[in-house]
Amino acid sequence: MGLIDLRSDTVTVPTPEMREAMAKAPVGDDVYGDDPTVNRLQALAAERTGKEAGLFVPSGTMGNLASLLAHCGRGDEAIMGDKAHTFQHEQGGLAALGGIVPHTIPNQPDGTLRLADIEAAIRPDDSHAPVTRLVCLENTHNACNGTPLPPDYVREVADLARSRGLKVHVDGARIFNAATALNVEVQELVADVDSVTFCLSKGLSAPVGAMICGDADFIARAHRARKVLGGGMRQAGIIAAAGILAIEKMSLRLGEDHARARRLAKAFAALPEVEVGPVHTNIFYFSVTEACPLDGAALSSALQAQGVLLPNRGPRAFRLVTHVWITDEDVETVIGAMTRALA
Repeated sequence: MGLIDLRSDTVTVPTPEMREAMAKAPVGDDVYGDDPTVNRLQALAAERTGKEAGLFVPSGTMGNLASLLAHCGRGDEAIMGDKAHTFQHEQGGLAALGGIVPHTIPNQPDGTLRLADIEAAIRPDDSHAPVTRLVCLENTHNACNGTPLPPDYVREVADLARSRGLKVHVDGARIFNAATALNVEVQELVADVDSVTFCLSKGLSAPVGAMICGDADFIARAHRARKVLGGGMRQAGIIAAAGILAIEKMSLRLGEDHARARRLAKAFAALPEVEVGPVHTNIFYFSVTEACPLDGAALSSALQAQGVLLPNRGPRAFRLVTHVWITDEDVETVIGAMTRALA
């Protein structure tokens, strides 16, 4: 029996159509700008985000770091949420490799940053302080229940940043999930920001890669940053071919993942030992109460014994992520496994 893997949408594998496209992709040396499939992917990403240019990078983490290096110099400061992936889960690369100072402010439960908190975090012109250069947002916000940030809010942040001479970067690892949940185009979500990254290898099911998009001058700087970070790839069209299909086709079916997450959350919430957080996209967090005889590790083991892979993320806490390889039948299997484990 194969495991039903709910750990993350990063566990997705390429579709048969992607594998065929990868095998047939025309390639060249991308460091020289000669790979036609990479060039096509970069143009497609720019078109879908409404930006001048795009850049293919090996990972979302590299994409965020290259973007921050393109926006900020050593000793400059970037404002971001205290639950931001860039701050929490990217090994402090902005500081370790870029000399960029992270200035964290509280993420609200919906993933937003209060405008007043952003305003208060902007440094005055003082030789004792780092220079504030950038505001970073995350959409959807992973640690805040996968919540999408609506375009009106993003516009307000961008207007504030622009009035103070700052740039705005969006970690849009799951920006297509956000667009699906809000029933808007990705362009609308990033129209007012200076740069955006998004992953091809999460819900979009490509095997590897992420995109950076912004204006041409920014992408030129990000391209230099990609090189020094070791992201210069040669015949990368083999993997870029999957990224093209990820954008053109897989981005259109994400609503199915959201619906399955809602179905799971509704069933879990009906169990007296389970407390479920809000569900907006393909991610939701839940926990088991102290009344439950199983702690997180024990429940995880009980589920795995029934073919469901769902590791705990705290003593009694879990994150569940649906994706293209989770079917309606899998959802019902998971509900049954959870019910039996807690019986």
